[in-house]
Amino acid sequence: MNLSTGIIFCFLILGVSSQGWGTFLREAGQGAKDMWRAYRDMKEANYKGADKYFHARGNYDAAQRGPGGVWAAEVIREALQGITDPLFKGMTRDQVREDTKADQFANEWGQSGKDPNHFGPADLPDKY
Repeated sequence: MNLSTGIIFCFLILGVSSQGWGTFLREAGQGAKDMWRAYRDMKEANYKGADKYFHARGNYDAAQRGPGGVWAAEVIREALQGITDPLFKGMTRDQVREDTKADQFANEWGQSGKDPNHFGPADLPDKY
């Protein structure tokens, strides 16, 4: 078992031990939908400079669901980061590293319950 699988397993056990499996799984499903909605909105908006806002919003919404939502956000973030980081085109390794750090900061900001609008550009349409 690699390290990331072990960490995910521990999060799962810790999250479920504080509540029932049904509740945890429902929250995880809702949190995954929240993350998907933020991603879909980010792609739809196609708005330069709003990336961190959508990262924070997806994590914020998922975390509001409870421990299952937090777990889903962490698992999705870990899985997607491993897939998307190598796909960046036109960015140096250092640029990818810096962008990933900024994304992580926005993810943690939202997950901690802080207002995701902190990252939103002033002229981002109200729809988002």
